[in-house]
Amino acid sequence: TQYSFKEVFGTLVVQKELFDVVAKPLVEDLIRGKNGLLFTYGVTGSGKTHTMTGSPGDGGLLPRCLDMIFNSIGPFQAKRFVFKLDDKNGVDVQCEVDALLERQKRDAMPVPKTPSGKRQIDPEFADMINVQDHCKVEEVDEDNVYSVFVSYIEIYNNYIYDLLEEAPFDPIKPKWNNCNTPVRNGDFIPPQSKILREDQNHNMYVTGCTEVEVKSTEEAFEVFWRGQKKRRIANTQLNRESSRSHSVFIIKLAQAPLDADGDNVLQEKEQITLSQLSLVDLAGSERTNRTKAEGNRLREAGNINQSLMTLRTCIEVLRENQMYGTNKMVPYRDSKLTHLFKNYFDGEGKVRMIVCVNPKAEDYEESLQVMRFAEMTQEVEVARPVDRPLCGLTPGRRFRNQAFREELSRKLEMRGGPINGETEEQSVSEMFLQNFPPLPSCELLDVNDDQTLPKLIEVLEKRHKLRQMLSEEFAKNVLAFKTMLQEFDSSVVSKENYIQGKLSEKEKTIAGQKMELERLEKKIKTLEYKIEILEKTATIYEEDKRNLQQELESKSQKLQRQASDKRRLEARLQGMVAETTMKWEKECERRVAAKQLEMQNKLWVKDEKLKQLKAIVTEPKNEKPERPSRERDREKPVQRSVSPPPAPNAPPVRLRHRRSRSAGERWVDHKPPSNLPTETVMQPHVPHAITVAAASEKALAKCDKYMLTHQELASDGEIETKLIKGDVFKTRGGGQAVQFTEIETLKQESPTGRKRRSSPSNPDPPEDAADSEWTDVETRCSMAVEMRAGSALGPGYQHHAQPK
Repeated sequence: TQYSFKEVFGTLVVQKELFDVVAKPLVEDLIRGKNGLLFTYGVTGSGKTHTMTGSPGDGGLLPRCLDMIFNSIGPFQAKRFVFKLDDKNGVDVQCEVDALLERQKRDAMPVPKTPSGKRQIDPEFADMINVQDHCKVEEVDEDNVYSVFVSYIEIYNNYIYDLLEEAPFDPIKPKWNNCNTPVRNGDFIPPQSKILREDQNHNMYVTGCTEVEVKSTEEAFEVFWRGQKKRRIANTQLNRESSRSHSVFIIKLAQAPLDADGDNVLQEKEQITLSQLSLVDLAGSERTNRTKAEGNRLREAGNINQSLMTLRTCIEVLRENQMYGTNKMVPYRDSKLTHLFKNYFDGEGKVRMIVCVNPKAEDYEESLQVMRFAEMTQEVEVARPVDRPLCGLTPGRRFRNQAFREELSRKLEMRGGPINGETEEQSVSEMFLQNFPPLPSCELLDVNDDQTLPKLIEVLEKRHKLRQMLSEEFAKNVLAFKTMLQEFDSSVVSKENYIQGKLSEKEKTIAGQKMELERLEKKIKTLEYKIEILEKTATIYEEDKRNLQQELESKSQKLQRQASDKRRLEARLQGMVAETTMKWEKECERRVAAKQLEMQNKLWVKDEKLKQLKAIVTEPKNEKPERPSRERDREKPVQRSVSPPPAPNAPPVRLRHRRSRSAGERWVDHKPPSNLPTETVMQPHVPHAITVAAASEKALAKCDKYMLTHQELASDGEIETKLIKGDVFKTRGGGQAVQFTEIETLKQESPTGRKRRSSPSNPDPPEDAADSEWTDVETRCSMAVEMRAGSALGPGYQHHAQPK
């Protein structure tokens, strides 16, 4: 038996190779805003949990997915509580102030804090997340901020439970009292099952499920490990730690663009993208006659097999709907597992399945069923494209803002004064003041000094004239600049009017194209509807065609059987006609010969009478007439024998043996003890025959032909011998069977003449006495041999010898 898959991994494959082929594309789609579903499927004990979780020193798919996510979005993560999940499977965005207040509020609460990435890692799982590959997604949108939320649930006995819920309970053996209700005390609160609901986008989610915001791989895996300890496992004959439930680890990635300045998150809910990756570890299918399960284990196995059967049914219906164009309802609601991932199968994301196979001979039949189902699921297409919202902001704004801040900080450190703009203005004013004449010394040392003040007045006048000249030039420049601005404004206005006209024309063209697109879309929908109707009609016609072909084939077979029956009947009738014709021809020949003999006897009698009459007429009257020789012979009492005596010197007669038509084969000659010897000249003789008085398996096993000698008394009182022949063949039970094919009949008859007169004392016999007295030895000793085809007995007449 052969099955085809997209990828086959050997027993020595490492976790990294499996991750690169199967899970890495799903993580890339998650960061690009698309959903994904990955689940492991197989019989119990085939390594599903090991594939998902891994082992110390070699992490599985789940820790590698977490590591790749945080390696890719590490420098672009938002602070805690910037993104806030609501109770309806949605996400809100908060400003920095609200997020800070939320963080302070959470830090002040006495509840256990969320695991931090700086705390000591639990050594129990430290080796599983120590991934040295540093795999990351290329081309991450750097203008977005990201936050990761994780949740962990299990589906046990078709009920959903939150594994991250802080209520203490025994995951294996919950305590129940005699009234079949949970014991309520201070230390024990039974787990409450969760309810599935549908959000406004028709996606299924678990209400009231704990969702934890994590900032590192260690923190996320610590949350997973905390829930893993609460998962239901049990010891069975096939697996020491058999999963008794389906576990689902959900990773949600919220991302939103930065504002135009590249500092804060854009406060628009429509721009938030929430993608989800679900990692499912299915419980293994198992047969109870192998696990010898009883009680709760038996009920758990029944629910596990039922949910897996529902998953298989949903995949088969989806495949049938896609391949044959049918519209059958997919039974998602028959199981919580399929109902939870309904949107994935409807096309809201990629679905990947890892089939785990155990090479043990005891799991051969179940592994065949698993691989047959997995091969069939490859024909189902569930992914469809997802449109991401466009923010319309300039790309690269985060790094431009960051570069501006770095340059500003560097210059401030270098100058230790105002910012760059003020420095430039100060330098320009200093350069402007340097163009004025320098002021002379204004120090008056004597009252009678009459040179210092005139010089100062002269310099100030020169400065005043220069200032007026600069003011006039500045006013001219301002006027010219205003004129240029007005001209530029008028040109801009004209260009704006021109652009507005062009835009209106483009808008009209776009509106016309939109109307044309709507018309074409309606036409496409109409044509698709017609195509669907035609496909359904073609399907109906093909079904009718197949039915008619089957009916035609059955009728042709019936006609062939009737024709063969007719040919057999014609052959049988022809045989019967030929047999009857031959029989009547022989009978006619016999009657003609008897009639000719009778007429010859009559002619001879008449000749004798004429001779006597002639003798009477011609002899003399004085002589006494003598009797004819015939009369003298009658007077002599002759003792007549049945057959004439043999000649004295005749050689002994040898019996003539009739040679069988099958002389070259081995025969079983079955002669019952009641048979009497016929002592006829012609005797049946079969060479190489084993003569037996009763049929036995030992004799039949040595021969391939069989002959039964049967004697019975005919209606005329003579012995009639029948040789019944048949073929010997082996039966399925080990015995021997005989199918009779022909019958040979040996019949002995008395002579056709009547009895002669017992005494010649009657002188006047009747005229027909001579006829009655005459006998023929050939007629008296005749023997009829008749052969009849075995069809008179029917093809089903068989003689079976019972094995001893």
